[in-house]
Amino acid sequence: MTTPLRQQILQNSDTIVIKIGSNVLTNQDDKIDRAQIEHFAQQFLAIQQTGRKVVVVSSGAVSAGMERLGLISRPTDLPHLQAAAATGQSFLVSMYESALQKSARHAAQLLLTADDFKHRTRYLNIRNTLHTLFEYGVIPIINENDTVSIDEIKFGDNDALAAMVASLMENPLLIILSNVEGLYDGHPNDPDSKLIPLVENLNEEIQGKAVATKSSRGTGGMNSKLGAVKKALAVGQSVIIAQGKKEDVLTRILAGDEVGTLFVAKGPPIPAWKRWIGYSVNPKSSIVLDEGACNAIKSGGKSLLAIGIKEVKGEFPSGELISLVSLEGVEIARGLINYTSTELRQIHGLKKDQIKEKLGMLPYEEVIHRDNLTVLSL
Repeated sequence: MTTPLRQQILQNSDTIVIKIGSNVLTNQDDKIDRAQIEHFAQQFLAIQQTGRKVVVVSSGAVSAGMERLGLISRPTDLPHLQAAAATGQSFLVSMYESALQKSARHAAQLLLTADDFKHRTRYLNIRNTLHTLFEYGVIPIINENDTVSIDEIKFGDNDALAAMVASLMENPLLIILSNVEGLYDGHPNDPDSKLIPLVENLNEEIQGKAVATKSSRGTGGMNSKLGAVKKALAVGQSVIIAQGKKEDVLTRILAGDEVGTLFVAKGPPIPAWKRWIGYSVNPKSSIVLDEGACNAIKSGGKSLLAIGIKEVKGEFPSGELISLVSLEGVEIARGLINYTSTELRQIHGLKKDQIKEKLGMLPYEEVIHRDNLTVLSL
């Protein structure tokens, strides 16, 4: 059954970002299901033929590496997991390439870390590479660079990575293919549980329905997926979570069928520059604002002035991305600062004429200009 809302969202989606979990790509023996990859490849091409762009965030490198190395159980320590991922990644991409080549198309491999999104130049290079691949009709196959990822630069799982990749695109739809039908109102294995086909407000009650379970192959359960959904919704991107092993699942989704759970974004998409400021980097330093400054930023769309700052936390140069928090410690926004931490400690709480007297000049009227500031909706 098709729904008008789904059809409208699909009509407005120029890029389809597809995250495929390990469980979707593997058999019960933990080996990669080549027939499944072939099936997906044909669906990718069908999406391309509608004029849309396709990006795939694919798990499965560790499972592919286990097959190559003859391992019967998944490694539990980091060095052996990284070795399996390194061995399996090329094997996995070669299977996508082989499937796409049958229709004269190709796969491209991109291995990323969260650090690549934190640096503006690298962030733009990723986006430019993706758009150039689209020109050639190539399907990007993206995965986390497990061999170099450590806690400081890890996404955590491919659900989070897929949400970040989607934020690079204009008018994307994020589809997360998992081993469950979508979000249920109880445990998926409970026969009395019912699938929730539509979520228009991802509130605490809805999030509470997520069951903290995950498989031996995957790294994230429904809680992980809802975390990625929240990030996507925050920047104006709708998301569908669906069972990846359903026959023609992508074709059915693109036809507007009521497959899985649709999470609907509220409001228009946030511009790319503001997406990067608000959701691509976790700031290391923060400034505490009084109530008036918080209200002016959240509701008034104003720039941040020094008079509204109560405290400066951390050391930073000018141009750094800074977290803006309320007196209660709630992060309300992020922005690029015009002053160093040393300067800001001298002028916080002061009016413009007082700043000029203190510093001998007024370098900037705004501590953070509204064009370089993103109010958070998470």
